[in-house]
Parts: sequence; structure tokens; C-alpha cells
Amino acid sequence: MPELSNNYKDIPHQDGPAYFPVVTIISLISALVIDFTPHQRLRNQNPDDVITKESEVICEKNGDQKDCSLLLMPCSLIIFKDEAYSDYLHVIQDSQLHNLKKVVNISKFPEFKQTNTFPEEIESSDVEQSNVYRRTNTRISLTCRLVLKVHKNLFKF
Repeated sequence: MPELSNNYKDIPHQDGPAYFPVVTIISLISALVIDFTPHQRLRNQNPDDVITKESEVICEKNGDQKDCSLLLMPCSLIIFKDEAYSDYLHVIQDSQLHNLKKVVNISKFPEFKQTNTFPEEIESSDVEQSNVYRRTNTRISLTCRLVLKVHKNLFKF
């Protein structure tokens, strides 16, 4: 089976308009952190004007932006839609080190609260050790999207 690569290359992105505004991500084998960042058009507005009831629950106000992250455990599923789909960019960093500082659901996982699995080659002055999780297993995640309309001549065989 060919190995598929992530076409987004670890940059925050938004799924295009061809997809129905719901995305599901299934995390397999290892825990991972998904980061959400406000879309550029929201950064130019007053934060009090763009906070909705749903986004207040998901993301904390962090200065004038509402960056946040979620920790996904192995075999977990996340479904995001509505404001999370349209107003935020998302990314799963392809890294062994995951910053837990902005993880809003960290209280659900007490074993991660005081995580200090830190490689020796990184000095403690670079990152706060208690806010870093070191992934030791391979990260595999599946993203599922629904395409409402496919053009007839899109695939030519």
C-alpha cells in the first residue's frame, strides 16, 4: 500500500468549500494535539464581537486571539463544524513534541497535567517542561470529509 503524506505540511489550514462544513478526525495509536487558530478575518475584529457561545466553551480568550488546542487520545474521534469549521484554521503538528500549554481539555487527562517526558537534547530554557508531551509512537490520524457534489468529468479513466 502506498504511503500517503500530509499535503498541508504542518501549516494551519481550513478545509475548502467543496466539503460539507463538518470534519471528523480519528486519532489512532498515539495521543496527539490539534491546534485551532482564528481565521485571519477574525483577528482584525474586536474579540468581543466574534466570540459566540460555542467558541467560549471551546477556546479561551488569549489576548486578542482565541488560539486553543485539544488533546486527542488514541482511538478518539473529534467532530468539528459550525464556527470551529468556518472561523478557525486547524493543524496537527507532525512533531514528537507537543505543547500542552493551550490544551483546553487537559483536566480530563490528569496523567498529562504534569507531563515531563522531555528529551535531554532540549534545554529547559527552550520550553516549559511541564507543558510538553513527547510522543513515542507513530502518529496516525484519519480525516473524513463529506463531498456533496462531484463533477461528472472529474475523474477520467
